[in-house]
Amino acid sequence: MLVLEDGTRFDGRAYGATGQTLGEVVFSTGMTGYQETLTDPSYAGQIVLMTAPHIGNTGVNDTDMESRKVWVAGFIVRDPARRVSNFRAERSLDEDLVADGVVGICGVDTRAITRRIRDAGAMRAGVFSGEKLELSDEDQLQLVREQPSMAGKNLSGEVTTPERYDVPVAEGVERVGTIAVLDLGIKRATVQYLAEHGFDVAVLPASSTADDIRATKPDALFYSNGPGDPAASDAQVALLQEMLREGIPYFGICFGNQLLGRALGFDTYKLPFGHRGINQPVLDKRTGRVEITAQNHGFAVDMPIEGESVSPAGFGRVQVSHFSLNDQVVEGLECLDIPAFSVQYHPEAAAGPHDAFYLFNRFRELVANRSANSTGAHAQEA
Repeated sequence: MLVLEDGTRFDGRAYGATGQTLGEVVFSTGMTGYQETLTDPSYAGQIVLMTAPHIGNTGVNDTDMESRKVWVAGFIVRDPARRVSNFRAERSLDEDLVADGVVGICGVDTRAITRRIRDAGAMRAGVFSGEKLELSDEDQLQLVREQPSMAGKNLSGEVTTPERYDVPVAEGVERVGTIAVLDLGIKRATVQYLAEHGFDVAVLPASSTADDIRATKPDALFYSNGPGDPAASDAQVALLQEMLREGIPYFGICFGNQLLGRALGFDTYKLPFGHRGINQPVLDKRTGRVEITAQNHGFAVDMPIEGESVSPAGFGRVQVSHFSLNDQVVEGLECLDIPAFSVQYHPEAAAGPHDAFYLFNRFRELVANRSANSTGAHAQEA
């Protein structure tokens, strides 16, 4: 049984582990890439509904894992595959759900649930199966309503790496420098692509301090994607402000975009039902090009899309570089007086699309040019 906080109930069959799970129910519109979605730490605390009706057809494998486990709080599908049919498959999807204790439900009208979420907004929910299905309707609804909402939650500490690890620049790639990466829920593909673009990557826990970052002797700083409310991440915002004042080039994606917005002095807010999927249209204002992007966010930066704004925190001029063509939500920030930019979507998009992959090159060039200019200035001083 799927129970929404407004009292709506959907009867289905158990899928994956049985028992009870609670979280914020959201929908993802991706027609493929379900394994990347499930193993994306940004989905921690959320019960994810797939709008595509057939899920699990291609099974799962170790290569496509974006992190060490399945992170979703629960999983909702209409028609799970009865058998796996793909030469790369190593297991079935439900085997991984059972192994990681993810309670799911299938055989429900996912279109009706999606429409409910679109009308009422993302809301708290619960999935009950096995012995937990014996709970009364009133008890199930009480459990759903007693859980805290996503607003105000800081989840980075639950999904981050417990200790620093390093990934060297990819073989055969010209080295640009060292990049300190704050792991707020990073995906494996992001680290891989940074290494393939010339960086020695030092991945640090979300609780890292400014001295921890300085200890890597960074030529650049990166904030990853991650779950939770950016307004509940004051420590990471203060850390970013300190690094920006030291002039370290910065690139952020998803949660890293929201935290840059807050570091610059702008507010963030919760979207009604968020953007989740791999088919979200975004306009790049610099080129006029439309990008189809992979997204997973329920919060956004609050600032005007047109014109230049002045950072309330004293970092100079800022402009929105990208925005959503569905609802005009801010999808990218570009600082004009300091070397920093960010996007709200996922340029690494392991399951595709790859329209935004150029952003890694853009950041590489920013860091390389800054290093060249710094070297030239030191030579002139000598």
